[in-house]
Amino acid sequence: MAGNSSASGVSVTSRALALVGAFDEDHRRLTLTALAGRAGLPVPTAHRLAAELVTWGALARTADGEFVIGRRLWDIGLLAPVQAGLVERASPYLHDLYGATLATVHLAVRDGTEVLYLDRLSGSVSVPVVSTVGSRLPMHATGVGKVLLAHAPADVQEAVLADLPRITPYTVTQPGRLRRQLRQVLRDDYATTSEEMSLGACSVAVPIRQRDVVVAALGIVVPSLKRDKGRLVAALQVAARGIGRGLTLPSSESS
Repeated sequence: MAGNSSASGVSVTSRALALVGAFDEDHRRLTLTALAGRAGLPVPTAHRLAAELVTWGALARTADGEFVIGRRLWDIGLLAPVQAGLVERASPYLHDLYGATLATVHLAVRDGTEVLYLDRLSGSVSVPVVSTVGSRLPMHATGVGKVLLAHAPADVQEAVLADLPRITPYTVTQPGRLRRQLRQVLRDDYATTSEEMSLGACSVAVPIRQRDVVVAALGIVVPSLKRDKGRLVAALQVAARGIGRGLTLPSSESS
């Protein structure tokens, strides 16, 4: 096997990772054939490695034989510093916001040129929300995304501005207009969207800072921002400051 891996230039580890990487938001359940195809592996190789991953817990089999991500990967993912520390610090504030608004509350970070949702509390208000914990969405069409994009490095901004897909009729797809919005986010210290990711859903979001560095964004999704935007922004900013203080507290105490 070592000889074959060396000849092909692909290690067993990279093949196994390719199988895990075959899953995404749109491909949560895969047949063996589909899994092999998306991983770029022969079916027999995919079958052997997938069986080992199932035994370890990285993958699982459904009743009809399809493969899904296993619970053990989720458990390990929760140990990642950004996940464990930030989610734990933010959780009480997310619950407070949800209790006060009954709206969907998001905690998100930037992952490359996308928004990665770390936590979400679902509101009872009838608003369509497409995000789930662990999902990735476009930065230009979400409130938390615009906050994170406004504070992102220039190369990230340019990469996003170069590709602005239209998701709804209200999605901002003009680079010049989005640049102006990002400048306004920096001035106002919050971002808004209006039916740009989902029809019938508006959002407002603010940055979470660790000391002076924006490390995450906190957002709320509501049917309309016409009446309550100011109140929501104020509530979000109070929560964001509380989360940020919690993140910097250990360093402050040790100094």
